[in-house]
Amino acid sequence: MPIDTHELMKQVSRIRVFTNKIVNEQLSGEYLSVFKGQGIEFDEVREYVPGDDIRAIDWNVTARMGHPFVKRFCEERELTIIFMVDISGSQCFGSKTKSKAELAAEITCLLALSAIKNQDKVGLLLFSDRIEKFIPPRKGRKAAIRLVREVLAAAETRRNTNIASALRFINNVQKRKAVIFLISDFISPSYTNELRVTAKRHDVICCYVYDPLEKTLPTAGIMEIEDPETGELYFLDTDCEQTRKIFKEKAEQEEKEIKDLFTRFKIDHLNASTDKTFIDDLRKLFHKRQLRVSHGR
Repeated sequence: MPIDTHELMKQVSRIRVFTNKIVNEQLSGEYLSVFKGQGIEFDEVREYVPGDDIRAIDWNVTARMGHPFVKRFCEERELTIIFMVDISGSQCFGSKTKSKAELAAEITCLLALSAIKNQDKVGLLLFSDRIEKFIPPRKGRKAAIRLVREVLAAAETRRNTNIASALRFINNVQKRKAVIFLISDFISPSYTNELRVTAKRHDVICCYVYDPLEKTLPTAGIMEIEDPETGELYFLDTDCEQTRKIFKEKAEQEEKEIKDLFTRFKIDHLNASTDKTFIDDLRKLFHKRQLRVSHGR
């Protein structure tokens, strides 16, 4: 069932207010320091001064002027940021104050506004078991808010997840290196090879969104559980200690496999739960990347 337009705009407004404050008060400057530009570009020529690298001498200008000039370069700062957001059926789930889809929208908005503040371009890929929508990278505040609106409007999609096909798509359409935020609960058939290829071509950051009820079952008697992607119904006796133990161990194993994959391909990742703020974890991620950049790694 499509989301009500009035309710949608209220959610967009709430997220915008929430993220605006964080961008302006907490993340100012941090975003800029952790994402490198795409390389260097020519800036200007100036007269040579003792100590300049002789390899930077512009011999054409030097010949015309009769004394040495050197080329100056600056970092090509503008980045392309693409948000790959999972909008499969499982994203609608949320046992606390928000669903995983709403959490994904908050992450998208916060990072998109940070990108726009630094004159970067932002684009969006919405996917389930197919490509639902692709918005090519654009500059401007309206572009950032549109991404949030699209993520929220698609929250009721009831489909499975295919991360591999989404990664293949982005590799085909985005030839130049980009920063890619892959936001998902990573409940998907194997995508190992596609993630490896994408991580080599782009700067990939995985945002693992989850709900605490997916990790630990409460003691609540017989529960009817519906798979949001297939519609299948299951009955679990949550009063049974063995049932809760098996459920928790399976969830922990699945999470470990996901994080081991990130580690194997040296992909930074953010954990985000529907029952708490992700801001501190995001700042820790930024700090970790900043240290790596400062050490030239």
